[in-house]
Amino acid sequence: MLSIDRSSQNSGHRYLPQIDNEDAPPSPNQQLLPLTAKVNSNDNLEIGGCEIKLLVERYDSPLYILDEKTLRTACRQYRDGFAKYYGGESQVIYASKAWSCLAVCSIVNSEGLGFDVVSGGELYTTLQAGVESENIYFHGNNKSASELEFAVETGCQIIIDNWLELKTLTPIASEKSNTPVKILLRLTPGIECHTHEYIRTGHLDSKFGFDPNQIEEVFAFVSQQPSLECIGLHAHIGSQIFERQPHQDLADVLVQWLKKAQGYGLPMTILNVGGGLGICYTESDDPPSITEWVKAVSEAVETACDRHQLPLPKLIAEPGRSLIGSACVTAYTVGSSKEVPEIRQYITVDGGMSDNPRPITYQSVYRTVIANKMSAPLTETVTVAGKHCESGDVVIKDATLPKTEPGDILVVMATGAYNYSMASNYNRIGRPAAVLVNKGEANLIIERETYQNLLERDRLPERLINPTSH
Repeated sequence: MLSIDRSSQNSGHRYLPQIDNEDAPPSPNQQLLPLTAKVNSNDNLEIGGCEIKLLVERYDSPLYILDEKTLRTACRQYRDGFAKYYGGESQVIYASKAWSCLAVCSIVNSEGLGFDVVSGGELYTTLQAGVESENIYFHGNNKSASELEFAVETGCQIIIDNWLELKTLTPIASEKSNTPVKILLRLTPGIECHTHEYIRTGHLDSKFGFDPNQIEEVFAFVSQQPSLECIGLHAHIGSQIFERQPHQDLADVLVQWLKKAQGYGLPMTILNVGGGLGICYTESDDPPSITEWVKAVSEAVETACDRHQLPLPKLIAEPGRSLIGSACVTAYTVGSSKEVPEIRQYITVDGGMSDNPRPITYQSVYRTVIANKMSAPLTETVTVAGKHCESGDVVIKDATLPKTEPGDILVVMATGAYNYSMASNYNRIGRPAAVLVNKGEANLIIERETYQNLLERDRLPERLINPTSH
């Protein structure tokens, strides 16, 4: 059971997970620091048995630090939850856009989960990590013809988003595959939820999915294509959602569409309800646990099927953020500071919007600790700024911290989802390294980009090498 002592005045300790029962750890999405986080005898933060300060000394900063136990625990809570609460077949597939790399894919695959990919690059990464193609579902609202060909050649399931994609895939499937290509249809359910407007995907004004008014026309077209086997329906209502009701409403909408598809002779046996469960970024965030979410979704699908007199379909869910978000932290080194009298005090770290663009993009809020001063009293309110040439490059506004000095290690929590995935080379800064920590062992899973790496794809035309000769 997780408990956070919000009254504590000790920096860091209020964010540490308290596990009363090692056999029943808390839901990772409900806490700010990974399950293995603790303060050692040197008053330094450890994760996965590794001291953060020593990791930075070895691997430099900024540094993504991924806790293997927290990631595996989330995978198991989803997988085992559906096995317990859903009466039919189920499959959990990782929305790999949250963080796609070989090590993450390998861990998730070893826990028996499938994969949601949204590009040829994510598909290639997943395959290289050893994932079987039948466990991969290819999403995306504008797949290219070459990506569709790649998907057909690998044998993964393709989730069709629109008419152009459907009509592009049909001849490719006929030419490239000896058997019908398995597809699911993505539909827009028209369900609103309380989250950032950029990450709402289920309401009618969305770039994703077929409009409900097109459903019967789509069903009719697909039923006449021998090169396609339509095996199910998909919808997704958004991301970072705490409410359970929208997910329950979605189940009823999807089951109604599934019943309508029967009238066209489509052999649909799968309902993919997407993902979207939120995580704790601050103490005030209160998402359902993974198990609570799984139970609510399972019961909603079973109730809808009973109401519409349909057998239970294979139920697929696509968690991303709630699998990996809380499993990772980012460690920075504190640099310069600036006091603006009667306005604010800034401290600067050696990263920012190039390794975490979410604050400037979504106005996302994070929490932070000083990893080498975990028990120091909270005496300062500062704004943590990044090093980029951009006024909006602010990691955290008004963070309450101990007195900081250059060289301190500042750790930002819950950075596993979309931080590495959305990282850039803004200001020609190399993307950070990432390490996997577990039981005192640290393994490099992503190398830090060097200056040379930044130039590897640059090409200088011959006429520019000696411009005076032209």
